[in-house]
Amino acid sequence: MHIIIQATGFDLSAGLREHVERRIHFALDRASQYVRKVSIRLSDVNGPRGGEDKRCRIQVTVAGAPDLLIEDTEPDLYVAIDRAADRSGRTLARLLARLREHRHESPRGTRSRGVAIAGKPEHDGAALIGDAA
Repeated sequence: MHIIIQATGFDLSAGLREHVERRIHFALDRASQYVRKVSIRLSDVNGPRGGEDKRCRIQVTVAGAPDLLIEDTEPDLYVAIDRAADRSGRTLARLLARLREHRHESPRGTRSRGVAIAGKPEHDGAALIGDAA
């Protein structure tokens, strides 16, 4: 997983860089084999005026799927980073689950035979004929 961190409107300190890397690894690590690149852009929207203006934009490039773009704006940059990283992890997990489900479906949109569905035993087509259940 290749991570790129950019800051606009302020200097990117070593501590801030470490925090971003730690949060991204924590959020995306379990699916890192699918992630090609993560681009994080930190910005101060209003500059020195203050207010709710610290933005964290995370773009996750996934093999075989459209890029994910997560953005969060907060008064505190660390909170924006934490929230955006958490959301990117949940969004990536949802995307991968949809891709897995889509891959397991047959061309007509039904599940293929012989696949065990959570909690249900596998059956062949002949065993289901005449069963009351």
